[in-house]
Amino acid sequence: MEWEKKFLNKIICGDVVKTMGQIPNNLVDLVITSPPYNIRNSTGNGLKNGRGGKWANAGLQKGYSHYDDCMPHDKYVKWQRDCLKEMMRIIPEHGAIFYNHKWRVQGGLLQDRQDIVSGFPVRQIIIWKRKGGLNFNPGYFLPTYEVIYLIAKPEFKLIPKANAYGDIWEFTQEMNNEHPAAFPVDLIDRIVSATDAKVILDPFMGSGTTAISALNFKRDYIGIDISPEYCEMARKRIKNHSPGSNFFQFQLPQERLFKTP
Repeated sequence: MEWEKKFLNKIICGDVVKTMGQIPNNLVDLVITSPPYNIRNSTGNGLKNGRGGKWANAGLQKGYSHYDDCMPHDKYVKWQRDCLKEMMRIIPEHGAIFYNHKWRVQGGLLQDRQDIVSGFPVRQIIIWKRKGGLNFNPGYFLPTYEVIYLIAKPEFKLIPKANAYGDIWEFTQEMNNEHPAAFPVDLIDRIVSATDAKVILDPFMGSGTTAISALNFKRDYIGIDISPEYCEMARKRIKNHSPGSNFFQFQLPQERLFKTP
């Protein structure tokens, strides 16, 4: 089919909403993504170290390649809701979205992202404990986790025994990656291995981690990113990847791990 030639197992460089708008309804089984957090639009220290300077290793202090990550909050919320609407359109009744985001304190109050996810069928919140953080603020305890919203359509189910993982996941942040905010592959592997999804989309693909995980479990992927630099990074990473290195780290039955849906 024409859409498969254009999208399947491809990294597409372009605007996320417009590109998803070209994907037909119900043709992506699973979306796994972590959008930019709009972190440079902050009422607090942002990426400063609390003494007036910035963390030397804060890769996002200048934003992303081709996106400054500094949008007025109301526009950012509308953009993310538009993204979620497109994701919902292209997943079938057995589909789901794993939408990773970060809660922040803004103006002294918790910004829990309800303004983004409100009205969408959020089935569960998974806590990703990241083993560390950089926001040392005397007004609250050090944040050490992010949240993954499981936004699911009615017929979505995990494969047998996958629910034994629970809803608090501890994975170390990705440290050996040129992208300033890369997912750890192990985290994505947990999600992919827990489903029978055939086609997996990451509309903020970055360095290609979701595609790598899809390949690990013999699934098809679609990747979108606005940055030509990150798209090329993902393509090179995919080209050099040898699937199979992560198959044995899970406790799921091996026949599930090697099954091609």
